[in-house]
Amino acid sequence: MDVMIILVPLALLLGFGGLIAFLWTLKNGQYDDLDGAAWRAIADDDEPLDEVADPAAPNQGAPGEGAPGQGTRSD
Repeated sequence: MDVMIILVPLALLLGFGGLIAFLWTLKNGQYDDLDGAAWRAIADDDEPLDEVADPAAPNQGAPGEGAPGQGTRSD
């Protein structure tokens, strides 16, 4: 039971620290835009829209026949 002298104050200190951290996040607006990050993750495109290949465009050649420096290796 001597360990309770250490564990109870430690638990109270950690709980109080968590409460302070939560209140700090509320004060700084961490929870203001909950849907924005979700939509940004879904709508995140790797390529800008103007660089996306047009499916109706004529074939640019076989893979690996591009200009030098465009995905081909000449080791």
